[in-house]
Amino acid sequence: METQTLAQLFKTYFNANPEFIVRAPGRVNLIGEHTDYNDGFVLPMAIDRAVWIALSPRTDSQIRIRSLDLETDAAFDLHSLTKGEGWAEYPKGVAYELQKAGHVLKGFDAVMTGDVPSGAGLSSSAAVELATARAFATICDITWDAAQMAKLSQKAENEWVGVNCGIMDQMASAASKEGYALFLDCRTLEYQHAPLPKNISVVILDTSTRRGLVDSAYNERRSQCEEAALVWCKGIA
Repeated sequence: METQTLAQLFKTYFNANPEFIVRAPGRVNLIGEHTDYNDGFVLPMAIDRAVWIALSPRTDSQIRIRSLDLETDAAFDLHSLTKGEGWAEYPKGVAYELQKAGHVLKGFDAVMTGDVPSGAGLSSSAAVELATARAFATICDITWDAAQMAKLSQKAENEWVGVNCGIMDQMASAASKEGYALFLDCRTLEYQHAPLPKNISVVILDTSTRRGLVDSAYNERRSQCEEAALVWCKGIA
C-alpha cells in the first residue's frame, strides 16, 4: 500500500494526519527448517510483503488501532493489560513485553494494514509484532536493537499469545536488509547479511494450505524436539 493512501485512511478514522508510518516485512526461509528453536543456523530473507502502521502518539496510555484488513477496531490501556482473544493480542503482547523490559511507553492512535498472507508460513504474526515494536520505538525514543526487539516480540508470541515459536521469524523481520539473506545463529543471535546473487528472483508458491500455529501441533513438535535434544545430551555426557 502506498504511504499516501495509508495516511489518508488514517485521516478518515482519526480526523488528522498521522505523524509516522512504520513497516515490518514478512519472511521466507531458504535453509534451516525447524532449526531455530533447536539453536541451529538458519538463512531467511525478508520478502516484499509487509505490515504497515500509520500512527500518531497520544498524551495518555490508550492504544487505539484500526485493522483495515479485518475492518475491526481494538483498544487497550498500557497500564491495565489483560489477555483476550483475536489479532489485538499480538500488539498487546509486544506492549506488555516492552514495558516488562523497562521501556516507558506512550499511547497512540493507529491504522494497520498488511499484505503478508495469513497462515501461509510467511510470518505475518512476526510482521505485526515487529511493526508494533517499530511504532513504539519511534514515538518513545527507543533505540532500535534488532536482537532485543526480536526477543521481546518472540516472548510476546510465546508467553502472551501462547505459540512456542523460535526466534527466526522475528529476527528476519527485525534485522533483514534489502538484497541480502540473513545468516543467523539462533543460539547466540549473531547474524551476517549474506549478499544474494544479482538478478535473482525468489519465487514463493502458494499451495493454498493454511495453518494457524496457535491451533496446530507446532507446540507439541517443539516440545518433542527439546526432549530429543535433552536425551541426546544425556547420552553423550
